[in-house]
Order: sequence, then C-alpha cells, then structure tokens
Amino acid sequence: MKDSPSAYCTHCFAHQLQLTIVAVTKKHHEVDQFFDILANVLNVAGGSFKRREMLRDDQAEKLKELLVLGEVHTGSRLNQELGLQRAVDTRWNSHFKTVRNFISLFSSIIHVLGVLAKEGSNYQERPLAKSLVDDIRSYEFVYTLHLMLKVLATHDLNMALQRKDQAIVSAMNLVGFTKRQLQSVRESKWDSLVKDVSSFCVKHDIVIPEIDKNYALGKSKHKSSSVKYSHHLRVKVFNAIIDLQLAELNNRFDEVNTDLLLGIASLSPDNSFANYDKERIMKLATHYRDEFGVSMLEDLSFELDNYIDYVREVNNAFSNLKRHGDLSETLVKTNLHKTWRLVYLLVKLSLILPVATVTVERAFSSMKYIKNDLRSRIGDEFLNDCLLCYIENKVFESVPNEAIINCFQKMAVRRVQL
Repeated sequence: MKDSPSAYCTHCFAHQLQLTIVAVTKKHHEVDQFFDILANVLNVAGGSFKRREMLRDDQAEKLKELLVLGEVHTGSRLNQELGLQRAVDTRWNSHFKTVRNFISLFSSIIHVLGVLAKEGSNYQERPLAKSLVDDIRSYEFVYTLHLMLKVLATHDLNMALQRKDQAIVSAMNLVGFTKRQLQSVRESKWDSLVKDVSSFCVKHDIVIPEIDKNYALGKSKHKSSSVKYSHHLRVKVFNAIIDLQLAELNNRFDEVNTDLLLGIASLSPDNSFANYDKERIMKLATHYRDEFGVSMLEDLSFELDNYIDYVREVNNAFSNLKRHGDLSETLVKTNLHKTWRLVYLLVKLSLILPVATVTVERAFSSMKYIKNDLRSRIGDEFLNDCLLCYIENKVFESVPNEAIINCFQKMAVRRVQL
C-alpha cells in the first residue's frame, strides 16, 4: 500500500460487520457495562458442568409447566434446549444468540444464581452471585438487553456474508438493507421496545421505575415511587446506540469500497453482462487516478458504449463467459484488448484487487487446531500442507485412498509395498 498509493484492498465483509458491534461496545458506556455483566453471568452460571445441568433441569421444569398451561405446544424442532452461548468478538451472530437465549433463559439463570448466592462453595462466589442477580434484575439491564436484541436482529447479514459463494452485488445490497433496518428501528421501534421491556419486567417481578409525567407507561404492582426514571434519558440512549451502529457501518462499509466492488461486479460477463452498469464502472475508474486522467475518463465513456453493444450482440465468443478472468483471456484471444484498451485496463485492475473473504478468517481460525501445544515448532512448509488438507477437506475427501498410496509409493524406493 505504501509503494502504490492508488492501490486498494477490500477487507473481509463479515469481519468488518463484527467490528461495528465491538466498536460500539467500546464507545458507549451503557453497552460496554451491559456486555461486562453478561460475560460475568455466563462465567458464573455456566462455569461448571454441575451449574449447566442445574440450568438445564430448571429449564425443563419450566417447560413442563408451560405445556400444562397450554402456553407452548409440542412438535418437530419446537422447544429445543437452549444454552448460554458466549459472545465472540469475531462473530456478530454469537452476540445475537447470547442476548436472545439470555432473554429466554432469564428465570432459569436467576434460579441458578440464587442457589449459588445461598450455597456457593466459597466466600467470593456467594456475594458475586448475589451482586449479579441485583444487576440483571434492574430495569436498566433489561432495557439494554431488549435494545441490543433489536439492534442485533440484523444478524441475517452476518450469515449471508459468511457464505463462500456470496455475490458482491448481493452483499452490498444486504449491507444497505441492514442500514435501512437500523434506521427504521430508530424512527419507529421505541414504543414497541418500551412495551416489550415493561411486559418482561411484569412477568419477572422487576421494579419498573416511575416515568416522567409527559410519558404514560403501564404500571407494575411492584412500582417503587421512590425511584425516578428519565424518559428522555432512555430515548437519548436508544438513539445514541443506533446512531453509533449506523456510523460504524458507514465507516467500515465506506463509499470507496462500495464503488470498487459494485464497479467490478458491473464488469462481470456472467449471464450476458447482466450486471453491466456504465455509471458504476465510471465511478470505479475515478478511484484509480494514476491510471485514468480527465481525458482518459472521457475516452472510457465512449469506449464503454461501443464495447457493451459489441460483446452482447456481435461476438458470440463473449456469450458464455462467467468470470473476469475469462473475459480478460477472451479480449486477448480476439485481439480486442487493443481496441478497448481502457476497458481491458479496468478488467486487469479488477483482477488484481485484493478482496479478503471469510475463507481467510477461517484459515487463521484453523491454525489453532493444527499448530497446537504438541506441534508448537512446526515449520512453515509443513504447516501450509496441513492447513491445506484441513481447510479443503471436502476436496481431499473426493480423492480415493488408492491414488494417495500410489503417489507415495512412487515418490521413493521403499522396502515394502504400501
């Protein structure tokens, strides 16, 4: 990047998405404090097999009661056992599952912490469990819990960006859709959030603080008149968290990345150049100032008009192309790279743009399985070979054992036949 200032690199979309929630957590005190409490509860309530079994048993008992009351129904894939999944900084979806499961298991978590507060094995564990019960039974915690559920409900984007075959245009459309979802939450979901929080508090006998007179809220029978709670402060926190989330998304999925990727997608020859968009291609060229001056941009505009008509209607050699590499090869084979040299230059630039994908992230995650304590001094070449076999296991599963044996047999003279 230092040697070539005009070069670009597009970072992994899934990683960029996850960094938004990490950044918001660090920038906003309430969110940071919320996830700290959440992590402490998961460490204490799920810290041993005995506690997890206690949580599981209480969950099963409550499910039986609900079945008797007719509040839940039996059926395939219904009422599955939930666990306390830890939030991981590299997985947006893990934060969503943690918050969602915490809401579903709230009463069971309270039960486990209550038992530990009375019967904890040491003097440190008992007061910690009691303190955590007080923390999570507060209106502030429940409010942030439901707010983060609404913010993180856009986890569908994370799942889509994890796919290896995700199309660039589709990915960018999903990012835009997620931003619009968050904006919609900010503009119209405040009332539903307050309603959900109040209903949850009533269900779990949590004190609902008195709201300022200019805002009417359903009253709990456990309301404490001595507690004052500012409606305006909650609205401010609500807007601030979503604004931070939107700002981080805009920052990490910036205009340059968007223009680059959509421009490259517009050059794709797939399906008879179905994604062709002249405006996006011109924007792509403007980002490469060293290659495209003002006069060259004008020439490119004329070239594109003639180029797209020719490849779509005149020359059959371009009709069944799929990738940018196929397009580049065909332009050279037909000697048209000299005719449309600026278009060919853009195709080459699109081929050398480094775009990191989730596959790269998974490769790094796989290293801990290969280079473990027993193989801490493994060499780079052997590590690469092992990682290749581990990451591309589906490819290697298709290779018959006989082919592998024959390959090793022919590598050197051996005393015995393999």
